[in-house]
Amino acid sequence: MSSRDTANVLWFDELHRKDVNLVGGKSSSLGEMTSSMDVPVPYGFATTARAYQYFMHQTGLNDKVNALLESISDYENSDELHKTCEEIRNLIVGATMPIDLADDIKKAYADLSDKMGQTDPFVAIRSSATAEDLPNASFAGQQESYLNIRGADDVVNRVQQCYSSLFTDRATYYRHKQHFPHEKVALSAAIQMMVFSKASGIMFSVNVANGDESKIVIDAIYGLGEYIVLGKVTPDHFVVDKQSMKIVEKNIIKQPIELIRDSTGGTKEQEVPEELQGQPVLTDSQVIELAGYAKEIERHYGCYMDMEYALDSNTNKLWIVQARPETVWSQRKKNKANGGDDNVVAEADAKVAVRGLPASPGLASGVVHVIDDPKDIDQFKEGEILVTLMTSPDWVPAMKKAAAIVTNNGGMTCHAAIVSREMQIPCIVGTKSMNVAATDALKTGDVVTVDATNGIVYMGKVESLLKKPEPTQAGGQVVAAETFAPTATGVMMNLGDPDLADKYSTLPADGIGLMREEFLWTTFIHEHPLYLIEQGHPEKVVDMLADGIAKVARAMAPRPMVLRFSDFKSSEYRNLKGGDKYEPHEPADLLGWRGASRYYDPKYIEAFKLELAAVKKVRNEFGLKNLNVMIPFVRTVDEAQKVTDIMRGEGLVRSVDFHVYMMAEIPTNIILADQFNKYVDGYSIGSNDLAMLILGCDRNNDTVASLFDERNLAVKRAINHLIKVAHKDGKTVGICGQAPSEYPDFTNFLIKCGIDYVSVNPDMVKETKRNVARFEQRIMLDKATGRGLNDPTDYDWK
Repeated sequence: MSSRDTANVLWFDELHRKDVNLVGGKSSSLGEMTSSMDVPVPYGFATTARAYQYFMHQTGLNDKVNALLESISDYENSDELHKTCEEIRNLIVGATMPIDLADDIKKAYADLSDKMGQTDPFVAIRSSATAEDLPNASFAGQQESYLNIRGADDVVNRVQQCYSSLFTDRATYYRHKQHFPHEKVALSAAIQMMVFSKASGIMFSVNVANGDESKIVIDAIYGLGEYIVLGKVTPDHFVVDKQSMKIVEKNIIKQPIELIRDSTGGTKEQEVPEELQGQPVLTDSQVIELAGYAKEIERHYGCYMDMEYALDSNTNKLWIVQARPETVWSQRKKNKANGGDDNVVAEADAKVAVRGLPASPGLASGVVHVIDDPKDIDQFKEGEILVTLMTSPDWVPAMKKAAAIVTNNGGMTCHAAIVSREMQIPCIVGTKSMNVAATDALKTGDVVTVDATNGIVYMGKVESLLKKPEPTQAGGQVVAAETFAPTATGVMMNLGDPDLADKYSTLPADGIGLMREEFLWTTFIHEHPLYLIEQGHPEKVVDMLADGIAKVARAMAPRPMVLRFSDFKSSEYRNLKGGDKYEPHEPADLLGWRGASRYYDPKYIEAFKLELAAVKKVRNEFGLKNLNVMIPFVRTVDEAQKVTDIMRGEGLVRSVDFHVYMMAEIPTNIILADQFNKYVDGYSIGSNDLAMLILGCDRNNDTVASLFDERNLAVKRAINHLIKVAHKDGKTVGICGQAPSEYPDFTNFLIKCGIDYVSVNPDMVKETKRNVARFEQRIMLDKATGRGLNDPTDYDWK
């Protein structure tokens, strides 16, 4: 364990955005800007998650807290929950902090004083929850902030108060609903130099007025930045050319009032001194300085950025206090270029506004109308999205006009849920129980897309979600729909290109048996994952993989899909941008560093974790629970354990609604199937590689091509054996190789062996579906009559 893992305190310049589990999201973000970028961020340090856990252990509070939590008889009883949580918070605040922990915090505060050259400097202390296994934990509690804190004892006291904030009513209720033990969540406190703003503002690394990416825009007001957000003060406006770094536009506005901090740590409004009211808030040199920071931040993050800054009244120094990606303009610009609606957003850019329970399935988009009182329902218009606390019979007139309904409260049997199902209106209820109330997150006039099938509300009009396949017509006449007999053996589909998912979703496939991840790399990402990590853009892998995977999962839902993790060979990885640096030159890469052997290799493991993050994003953020995964080319049982251990560590654990499969394409997979069974839910036979390795015949070598045949008896015996051994332990077996597409008789053999599904290319789905039905009927008929054809071949592997 490294010293960072055991430290009670870490400085911002020791932290990066990947350190969320050590210090929480807020502190790790401040650390990223401090340690990795040449921009001024108010300096400070963070207490670690380890420090919180040490505090709870040394004070004996864990047992006391557990006992109090166990005493809650009904978490839905708000009075009981509030009383218990208040008692827990009082216990935490009243406990004596271990001397060594208190000393570490006091020493860090003293060091901060020395580093800043100030005696007992004023600091801001902000809390941020962190939990390795609970991605949304940081949003589960109210984030405490204490401003104008001064003196070591007060700092220690406020850190302890931050600790108690983990047990607000809301945070405690959330963890209970998630079945998440309180011991596994921790809290970091960020202790940061105060900025006493005499001026502040917002800047963008793109001109938001016209989308000109060659410009930086900077708005400035006197005092605190809240008055820009509230619109109480019109700011000075500056436009800077990125190339020449000269101010090309300046608009100075008279500002009569400002918001400032008072001595109590609160805020107050006061008049701007008359001699300053018409003067520029910032000097030209300060504007250019800020523009330089904007360029650096944009370069580091690789996208348009939205930033906040402050000018300290004590030091006259500029500080960057927040930076986040700017997406609104780029979406609008893209849509206008296509002649589309300003509110249309791409699937990849769609931001989740709220989540809730999917009470009545369906999709709808429209303008939000928030109604708090039934007396206002006359204002509700046809086709709007009704957002409210909860409905009752009084609401039915408005509900009938709604394109969709979203409520704060309620469950699957509440009034809104029952009525919306009867009226077939998409409806999401209980958003408050999912941490964010709809009436808090949405306001009247917002344009949203409601995916009530998955319980998600997106900001903007996500047009690709709303598209429905049109009925097939010819010469103005509707063509009679094809019919396919149901089959016990699943007929799945292989797919690589996600853009074809909608087109093929109407095929009679039972799901996606194999989605090849490689297509996403060569078509959309183009760059080697380790190169992107080195360049500081790992999010590109996660976002683009998730976007492509989600298209397929969404098109096929609720039918299951299986994503095969990347199975490039080293020569194929080398073709990606930056790949030369990371890829070996292998004489036979078909049998080299591929599949599972990459995933746990220290040289590649961080790239594999990006694939896992994409899967988590699709399942957890997009709510597409029909996504399952498959591990290719697993040579040994030890490899299966290593890879599934990594997956578990990243929060992907096998369950009733998340299956982990393995390609069966190496003789060891067959011979040791009884041992592999422990780590997977089933297998998909890769008949190409399996035949190659059983026959010792390079499938890419034309010289021996005539010897390569997946119908060889040795291959058939191997498949028959795998099905028997897998089924004995309740594991499924499918096949995603070429054989079922090319040889109908091979499909017949597989069905007789008891295979669970066959997965074929889209052009073969219909034919295979009919063949499977015919073969199954033949088997039943032969069994009934006892007069079927006998196959003299012995497929048993003795």
